[in-house]
Amino acid sequence: MSHGHVVVIGGGGTGAAIIHDLIQRGFTATLVERGELTSGTTGRHHGQLHSGARYAVGDREIARECMDEVRILQKIAPQALEMNYGLFVALNEEDLAFAPEFVQACQESTIPVREIPLEQAFRMEPHLNREIKMAVQVPDGTIDAWRLPLHFFATARVAGADIRTFTEVVGIHSKAGVVTGVRVLNHATQEESDIAADLVVSATGAWAEKVAALAGIHIPVTPAPGTMVAVKKRLNNMVVSHLHPAGDGDIIVPQRGLSIIGSTQWKTDDPDTVEVPRADIDYLTRRATELMPIFGETPFHAAWSASRPLAGASSNIEDGRKLSRDFIAIDHGRSDGLKGFISIIGGKATVLRAMGEKTVDLICDLVGVQEPCRTAETPLLQHRAFYNSDLVTKGAAS
Repeated sequence: MSHGHVVVIGGGGTGAAIIHDLIQRGFTATLVERGELTSGTTGRHHGQLHSGARYAVGDREIARECMDEVRILQKIAPQALEMNYGLFVALNEEDLAFAPEFVQACQESTIPVREIPLEQAFRMEPHLNREIKMAVQVPDGTIDAWRLPLHFFATARVAGADIRTFTEVVGIHSKAGVVTGVRVLNHATQEESDIAADLVVSATGAWAEKVAALAGIHIPVTPAPGTMVAVKKRLNNMVVSHLHPAGDGDIIVPQRGLSIIGSTQWKTDDPDTVEVPRADIDYLTRRATELMPIFGETPFHAAWSASRPLAGASSNIEDGRKLSRDFIAIDHGRSDGLKGFISIIGGKATVLRAMGEKTVDLICDLVGVQEPCRTAETPLLQHRAFYNSDLVTKGAAS
């Protein structure tokens, strides 16, 4: 017997994890996405699997959660990960002075960390800047930005989830202060229809403010686009990061046959009207060349931007950098008097499963259901099972 019908808005990583968890706990669930799955921010990030090292100095709790989720993903979706580790490298004396604090923060966040001799670092990554002062290894890795969410979507669909692409929510229905469903536009047929729901969850990231407005609710979100630049060669096998406080253009991520430098960050009012500034491409290329001089000599492949959702409002970009990289779940019944409507804001790709778990924990509390989360122990189906439900071999290589 179903615990109720939940409509999830948003076909990115967060929506994928939420609908998977809902089905696992006995809910009926429908997910709607206005474009193709992962066509928003999720499919545009550079694909770093964060050990949490990048965040450890600023927030041990978030760093520890990243490391915990990396270990879980290694168990439930190893086929979507490349556990190639990461190197944080010091370029100058200031970086060296920061290193002890960084190492201690990693240790306190349960992140395995070790300094490695420079000669070994150069053997492992021959294209590193030969002037680096120090190299520290952590268990970073890379994610296939499209396939990892698709493993969640596939597992949910095979278990009974209704997943509809090119279906945009154009209205949120309510009666007497309680959500009753959504109005959707099918972009393939240009027809509108209603979907009844006991609860509606907006997992729309940087678009959360727009979706909430359909229900007459204002929520503060800072859409923060960032540019990434890829070159036409895999220059590094490990994620290479600058050993200093997190900033712009300080990570080079290997993805298939490419290397990607990211990212910059600025503020926008509309995540649908973002263009890549030429200055960002030049800036990122210079920053990448500091870490790996060959980057600037390698043929350009592409540049793009992704609008990340940072919870809270910010008046300037400096404040935006300081906003929590964690995520929040807003129960609009409590905050705005509209019961049955929830917005998820913030977070990062590495912790998508945990975001799903905490969201469905809240849903269970709201409807009075006691069902434990099982997603940390449930192996995910291969991504191809999303399109062919006959492929149900759990954990099969992709």
